[in-house]
Amino acid sequence: MPMLSLFPTRIEVALLKKRGLDSFNRDLIDVCESLRLADTTGQRWSARNYPGGYTSYGSHDQMHRISTTFAVLEKALDPQVKAYALALGYDLRGRKLSMTDCWVNMMAGAVTHSLHLHPLSFISGTYYVQVPRGAAAIKFEDPRLDRLMAAPPRRDDLPPRERLHFSVKPKAGQVVLFESWLRHEVPPSFTLRERISISFNYGWSQTKK
Repeated sequence: MPMLSLFPTRIEVALLKKRGLDSFNRDLIDVCESLRLADTTGQRWSARNYPGGYTSYGSHDQMHRISTTFAVLEKALDPQVKAYALALGYDLRGRKLSMTDCWVNMMAGAVTHSLHLHPLSFISGTYYVQVPRGAAAIKFEDPRLDRLMAAPPRRDDLPPRERLHFSVKPKAGQVVLFESWLRHEVPPSFTLRERISISFNYGWSQTKK
């Protein structure tokens, strides 16, 4: 019997859309910068939890409901998230996917986003608005890592599917989708120009018969 490869972890990296990304990203940058200036609650939350950067996670985490620009982003993401869920094998008959959370992240210099997952959601992801040269990648962790207590180190020449960590270095205009249970982090970039991204979660609900 051949060796089996089981329980894959699938991450998708794709363009948000084929046309108009530069103009759309400029609009998003304007909204993000205006939000940061006006969001005193978010500034205080970021100073405590996101030192050196800004995130609206602690103040405005449903931007798709208060900004028309973010509503356009939601509309573009909906079919991609549905296609991703179907590719994962989820049965969506009689079920509806919808964006539940959406927030801004602005990072530069030594700002980090430590290891975390997205509880109480189903599919999560990030849309990259501005990614300067040298900006850090998003780093994913093997979900079995805490169960490998007695294992020796892995070889450096293993293919990505065999590694304990894998980094995705996205470009502006790309979306990274992953299941919400997958732990991930963003190391420091040490760039002067900001890395701007929009993180989001999707949930599902039964549709009425």
